[in-house]
Amino acid sequence: MDLHAQDEMQHLGKSAGCQNHNHDIIHELSRRLDSLWRYDQYIANADFRDGLRTFWEDAKRQEEENIERLKGLLCEELNSGCF
Repeated sequence: MDLHAQDEMQHLGKSAGCQNHNHDIIHELSRRLDSLWRYDQYIANADFRDGLRTFWEDAKRQEEENIERLKGLLCEELNSGCF
């Protein structure tokens, strides 16, 4: 690695706004919220394809459950003062 690249990498990762596990919760919650937003379009795109539409509706329900669990975990972190 050249000197310039070493200098750029020297401080990488030294600043953290929160603990890794809290960042993971927030990152995953954001990712899943984005997915949830797209499921309505996937369901609409499935048109008259009952099997495909049912799959997307099931996936959306599961995602909603996962999102609620992650929101609960985030609340626990906030309430415990861990954040």
